Amino acid sequence: MLAFPTRVHGVLDYVSGLVAVASPWLFGFAGVAAAKNVAIAAGVVVIVYSLLTDYEWGAVRRIQPPLHLWLDGLLGLLLGISPWLLGFDGRVWIPPVVIGAALIAIAFFSHTIPGYERRRARS
Repeated sequence: MLAFPTRVHGVLDYVSGLVAVASPWLFGFAGVAAAKNVAIAAGVVVIVYSLLTDYEWGAVRRIQPPLHLWLDGLLGLLLGISPWLLGFDGRVWIPPVVIGAALIAIAFFSHTIPGYERRRARS
């Protein structure tokens, strides 16, 4: 089964967080306040809990990778349903659904043990 090492997952976290924050301007829905606020909030949340995760790209390392993956999946689900939940589906829905699905997929296909832990276990 395809699996991203945590080193790659960390890069994808920060990239997806930045894409989510920039998506209102990248995809032209900055005029839809609810969609813009949800995208920015989701991106900031991904970046914050990535900084707090115990993996190669974490700064504080308080959140274990399995919990991080659950947060990715939950945030992806909420982002994906947000257009219908918050009523902006008539104006924009593709970017939140795609970014949400990407978060879920990345979480599903990622290792739960950081590379430095796996290397230490083999020694």
